[in-house]
Amino acid sequence: MPKISKILIANRGEIALRIMRSAKEMGIKTVAVFSEADRSSLHVRYADEAICIGPAPSNQSYLVGPKIIEACKLTGAEAIHPGYGFLSENAGFAREVAAAGLILIGPTPEAMEIMGNKLSAKAAALKYNIPMVPGTEEAITDINEARERAVEVGFPILIKAAAGGGGKGMRIVDKAADFEEQMHLAVSEATSAFGDGSVFIERYVTSPRHIEIQVLGDTYGNIVHLFERECSIQRRHQKVVEEAPSSVLTEETRLAMGNCAVDVARSVNYVGAGTVEFILDENLHFFFLEMNTRLQVEHPVTEMITGLDLVKEQIKIARGEVLSFKQEDLKISGHAMELRVYAEDPLNNFLPDIGTLQTYRTPKGNGVRVDDGFEEGMEIPIYYDPMIAKLITFGANREEAIERMIRAIDEYDITGIQTTLSFGKFVMQHEAFTSGKFDTHFVGKYFNTDSLKNDNEEEAMLAAITAVLLLQKEKTKIASLSQNTDAVSNWKKNRKKYI
Repeated sequence: MPKISKILIANRGEIALRIMRSAKEMGIKTVAVFSEADRSSLHVRYADEAICIGPAPSNQSYLVGPKIIEACKLTGAEAIHPGYGFLSENAGFAREVAAAGLILIGPTPEAMEIMGNKLSAKAAALKYNIPMVPGTEEAITDINEARERAVEVGFPILIKAAAGGGGKGMRIVDKAADFEEQMHLAVSEATSAFGDGSVFIERYVTSPRHIEIQVLGDTYGNIVHLFERECSIQRRHQKVVEEAPSSVLTEETRLAMGNCAVDVARSVNYVGAGTVEFILDENLHFFFLEMNTRLQVEHPVTEMITGLDLVKEQIKIARGEVLSFKQEDLKISGHAMELRVYAEDPLNNFLPDIGTLQTYRTPKGNGVRVDDGFEEGMEIPIYYDPMIAKLITFGANREEAIERMIRAIDEYDITGIQTTLSFGKFVMQHEAFTSGKFDTHFVGKYFNTDSLKNDNEEEAMLAAITAVLLLQKEKTKIASLSQNTDAVSNWKKNRKKYI
């Protein structure tokens, strides 16, 4: 079996810290890499060793594979954990790692390549008859042909970038008259974002829910799923709130989706942790979307309901170990919620709000977990994703997990920047969410900045009133004590009894 006694984490912030903690529990040394902007970051201080790999921009540091491989050679690290983002799904980097005689804690380059393109991913999944949204199975560049195919599929349709993600290169078209303009825009955006203008067409599901299945595969062909995560609360096609399990899946649908996810992974001989994403329509029919060949941001909710440490499982698989459990051993226990705490202003279209964390105090207590990479006084750098932390709560059921999330949001004290905490509380208290009757259009349908402003103003006013009342009470107490000299003298006379 491959020896892994030291791991280099090719990432930053909360995910770097999260990986290091699991490695430390396994008795494995860790190496941090950092840009000049992250010199004082928590992950740098926590690691056993740390190496600067370049200036602040990620294309001069965290995205430069040769620098990361060189850092491994300098420190003697045998393996690299890429976390998520940056180089985590870069097949070229995976090949460079293997060529250097190092271990990448992740899937094979071939699996990354196939699943990294939505069209080749669909082709692989079709081998196992996985349900697909009606649409094209190949890239289309000819406008006239594309229009004809769109009419065949039926409007509304979705134009999607084959190499895309995060909503880039994606356009909804309601009628044929708008098709040509939207097609040009999708191709242009895809080319700009991914260097690949390939697009394809799918029927647009009008009330979709985003459900994903966590999978694990070892090097011996064993693949299991770890149930689903509901990720339908999104802004700009990117997730903000996730939960596990979903509130709408029946046991029959859960089993069917889990089996399909395992088959998708099997279609590329998948090794490691990955996520198979599906879209769910209003009739609970599900369709394959794509596979993410890495650890997901929202993996903690799966850990909470299964009791597994996914990072430890990744490391064990990379060491050549057989999965220590079978599908029938896995059970769902309780319910978990996750809120991504971004440095964004919900009242300003969720635009990033970079600045200094003047106050930063995290919530505590039963069923609360905070994965973060910041502390009070630190600055949110402009060069990277604006996520500050992941706030996770766990309860015996969905209601308790929601209640704990509301309590944890109230306890989370951040000043100096705007965050998505207020939006998270809005979601947790909204009837559409608590009832489970929501979809990916939640923000567009229900999020009202005026109501959020009113809530914030009301909370501020209550806080001000409370402060005034406490001050008046304290003044009254002081005045009373100054008049009651007997009480003071009695304390002085009696204190010797307790010395």
